[in-house]
This record gives sequence, C-alpha cells and structure tokens, in this order.
Amino acid sequence: MLNLDDDFKSLENTQIASHSQRFFKTGKGEYGEGDVFLGIRVPELRKLVKKYKDLSFKEIESLLYSKYHEKRLFGALYLVKLFKQSKKNDEKQKKIYDFYLKHKSQMNNWDIIDTTTPHIIGAYLFNKKNKEILYKLAVSESLWDRRIAIISTWFFVRNNQYDDLLKLSKILLNDKEDLIHKAVGWMLREVGKRDLELEENFLILNDYNNMPRTMLRYAIEKFEEIRRKQYLRGEI
Repeated sequence: MLNLDDDFKSLENTQIASHSQRFFKTGKGEYGEGDVFLGIRVPELRKLVKKYKDLSFKEIESLLYSKYHEKRLFGALYLVKLFKQSKKNDEKQKKIYDFYLKHKSQMNNWDIIDTTTPHIIGAYLFNKKNKEILYKLAVSESLWDRRIAIISTWFFVRNNQYDDLLKLSKILLNDKEDLIHKAVGWMLREVGKRDLELEENFLILNDYNNMPRTMLRYAIEKFEEIRRKQYLRGEI
C-alpha cells in the first residue's frame, strides 16, 4: 500500500537540506525566512508525483500547508499533473486554477512558482480575454504574488503572445525586489529569443539605463557581446 509520508522519509538527505537552507535564503530577513527542507531533489519529487494517481484536493491542500518546502512543491506539481490531465475540460481546469489561486500564499518561493505557475495560471488564462488577475497580482504587496504575475506569462511567450508580458514588465520596472528584477529580465530575454527587435524596442522605450541593473543584465544576456556591452555602457 502506498504511503506518501514513508516515501518522503526515504528520500530525505540532510546534506542536500543544509545546502538548500542556504541556497533558498532562509535566514532572518531573507525572502525564504523560516523555510524548512527535507533535502529531496526535484527529479525525485516528479517521480513521486507520477507514482501517486488519486490524491484528493484535501490531501493536496494539506501538502501545500506543510512546513516542509518539498511537500509544498510536491503539492503544486501534483496540481500541474491534474491540470494537464484535464486537457480540453475547461470546468476541471477552472477548478484547479481557482484552487491554485486560493492557496497562492503557499507558493512561497521562486522555485515553486517557476515550475508550476506557467502550467496552471498561464495555461488557463492563455486563451481567455480577461487576464485582469495578473495585473492585480502585479501590484500586490506580496513578492510571491508579483512573481506569479510575471512568470505566468512564460506560457504566453512560449506561444508567441507578448502583449501581457510587456505590459506587466512595465508595471514592475521599479519593483524593489531582486527576485522580480530577475524574473522580468528573464521573461524579456525569452521574448528576445523569438523577436529581438520587439525586446530592444521595449528596452529603449522604457529607458533601459534606469532599469534595475540585474533586470537589464538578465534581459540582454543572450545578445551578441558587442551589443550587450553597448547596453551596459548606455550607448544605445
């Protein structure tokens, strides 16, 4: 008989957990303050997600509210599985989308958001006319809400839809958090991979010289070296 707690226990690794405590900034005043790790790698969690076939929403909710980072990530990854299995069933996908948003406070680190949000929030909203929720999240006081807003657009960008990403990037240009600077720069870089002119137009029209430096560096990372140095020196 399957027992998820036993599976988690068998995969614990104190050395990995110790490294994760530092890597995910769990110290006092840091973005992941107080987070606790079991030391389980993401590929192992993905295997567990495949192993369990019929977890209930109540069980998933319990996982999302665990003090352990990997259990919350497992719960969020399980929702992604359910969402993908519900392909072409808008009612079921809406239920999962609503559930994810209801418990978004538990998507409280960048890796949980980055590996799950595009595949649920982004995928659900892609063909919807009303994407107002993303703009509400983008002005939230919560760092994680704002990260959800911008990372959701990764699904749009991968499907060659850029408008919302560019609008949200403009809203977040003056954000104070480094994790938002990285996320916006990353999404702009993804636009540039597909439409370099569009990305450069955005950078120039929005005064790239006054962008947070990390955001700019992420955005231009894949530019040709000469062009990248011109941006860094403010010569464009």
